[in-house]
Amino acid sequence: MISMARSPWFAASLLALALAGCGKAPGGGAEQQAEVPLAPYPQQVLWGDTHLHTANSPDAFGFGNRLGPEEALRFAQGEEVTSTMGVKAKLARPLDFLVIADHSDGLGFVQKLADAPRFLLPNDTLKRWHDMFNAGPEESAKAMNEMIDSAGSQAAKGLADPKQMEEDTRDMWTDHVALIDDYNQPGKFTAFIGYEYTSMPGGNNLHRVVMFRDGGDRAGKVVPFLSQTSDKPEDLWSYMEAYERDTGGRVLAIPHNSNVSNGLMFQLTGPGGGPMSAAEARRRAAREPVVEITQIKGDSEAHPFLSPSDEFAGFGVAGWDVANLNAKQATTPDMYAGNYVREALKRGLLIEQRTGVNPYRFGLIGSTDSHTGLATGDEDNFFGKHTGNEPRPEARDRVTPAMELGTNLGRFNWQYLAGGYAAVWARANTREEIFDAMMRREVYSTTGPRMVLRVFGGWDFRPEDLNADWVKAGYERGVPMGGVLPDRKAGAPVFILSALKDPQGANLDRVQVVKGWVDAAGKTHEKVFDVVWSSPEARKISGGKVPAVGNTVDLSKPAYANTIGAPSLATVWRDPQFDPAQRAFYYVRVIEIPTPRWVAFDAVRYGLKLPPEVELIAQERAYSSPIWYEPKS
Repeated sequence: MISMARSPWFAASLLALALAGCGKAPGGGAEQQAEVPLAPYPQQVLWGDTHLHTANSPDAFGFGNRLGPEEALRFAQGEEVTSTMGVKAKLARPLDFLVIADHSDGLGFVQKLADAPRFLLPNDTLKRWHDMFNAGPEESAKAMNEMIDSAGSQAAKGLADPKQMEEDTRDMWTDHVALIDDYNQPGKFTAFIGYEYTSMPGGNNLHRVVMFRDGGDRAGKVVPFLSQTSDKPEDLWSYMEAYERDTGGRVLAIPHNSNVSNGLMFQLTGPGGGPMSAAEARRRAAREPVVEITQIKGDSEAHPFLSPSDEFAGFGVAGWDVANLNAKQATTPDMYAGNYVREALKRGLLIEQRTGVNPYRFGLIGSTDSHTGLATGDEDNFFGKHTGNEPRPEARDRVTPAMELGTNLGRFNWQYLAGGYAAVWARANTREEIFDAMMRREVYSTTGPRMVLRVFGGWDFRPEDLNADWVKAGYERGVPMGGVLPDRKAGAPVFILSALKDPQGANLDRVQVVKGWVDAAGKTHEKVFDVVWSSPEARKISGGKVPAVGNTVDLSKPAYANTIGAPSLATVWRDPQFDPAQRAFYYVRVIEIPTPRWVAFDAVRYGLKLPPEVELIAQERAYSSPIWYEPKS
């Protein structure tokens, strides 16, 4: 029997037997087809969120959200909607694509309980939860916590039936894929079919967003894979392989929140516990071409313990490096290497050196993981992780309260980030083109601002290329972000880097190249290079350090001034420490000037007096997908 403790959303499965027959009949919905012209090579960056939850997620509904997939899609397209708490919400700029990633386990079941006729519910516990879910967000959250706690109780044992859950999910999934197809507008707005696989053994996060390239004609033939069926990611990959074999479709998985996996997300071992084999490495790389590096629940790029010489390594770490996802198990420094993406990229080189295959050759994206149905990533428009910390019309402190789960380990609402977005270089705004760009890793991540970042790697780029059609040259003579450098010609690899500020955002402080490599003895190394920065008059001090850009933030408003920094930064950079015998990766990190965090906006909006430990200012950033170098065998 599957252990009920494996997923906090298991309690939703308790409703399956009680609510059979309460759902509405399956709906239809044909996939829209349209001829969309394709550019000869990617010429536009598309912005999206691949990780958004609606009221169909048991936890989102349980903690108060009442916005469904349709409101989420309308909001992402730029329409104004009313949040669950009655606040008007609208994006300043619409998104280009969206993946609604509701949890596969218990899909829609909590909402079913709330909507079910009370007299049909078979016991007092379900009736009490029904009443609480209909009594407002606070009571709803209490009911959700009761359900989570009950999942491991003796009374609940024996009711976990993955086969029954799968059948109960089918009608909900059929309606969902039809709705997504209805909102998909090739060339204008791309709505992807997807869900979240929520594996959490022992409270350690192994979640994946599963994203289909296809419409409902294929994706509707399967149902989401349940963590109750298996909490092993390799079994999810088997499900994905079977889907592609049986339907001719395509599907990928996106790991996220490795920062709360307690070392399990990026291991050196394979599923059996021994050293990862070439076959295991090849399988993971094929199934998971991109990783979500930043989102509301912290940033997973790097940790100061692992990268002590990197002055920017602490972004989004506070509160998230102390424990696993459900805060039931402390995180210790020996677990960090399996939690953070930069270390995973280095581990990939180690495994490749031994087996010939790199399991961690992935691209980098960001997303929100918002459970409000609202894909907001801007600091001045943050609608919270879940309805419990959404903004409300009345003044209230949503900054300093402890998070609902894990309060014993000191996580507080102010440690949530405002979100992240996925940026994709694609030839057109269609499912096929965006999915294919993710498969080739021509993507990047931002912590919210919409900076435009391009990177090409090759062997013969010159500074004068920036004065010509350097993008065309990049494709003709090199590889874009996510690629592997072509066979070496001579000298060291050289990179064309270009970063433009968000047109509605802050200037840029600097552009850096983060290099990782493995030596002949099997030891990994890293170095962060400042390659171009905003103050040409600033001179590097001893040790090559670029001075801080300054700080124009006025917390009384709050606001900042673009009187420092630069609107664009570009350069052609050659690796000054290249060794042709060593495997290496290079990714670009763009750093903005300091700006106010969402908590600073709340402090002014609601007149809050915040304690000194609350971080009010940050330097937002973007991360490119890496470019890899392989020694010629």
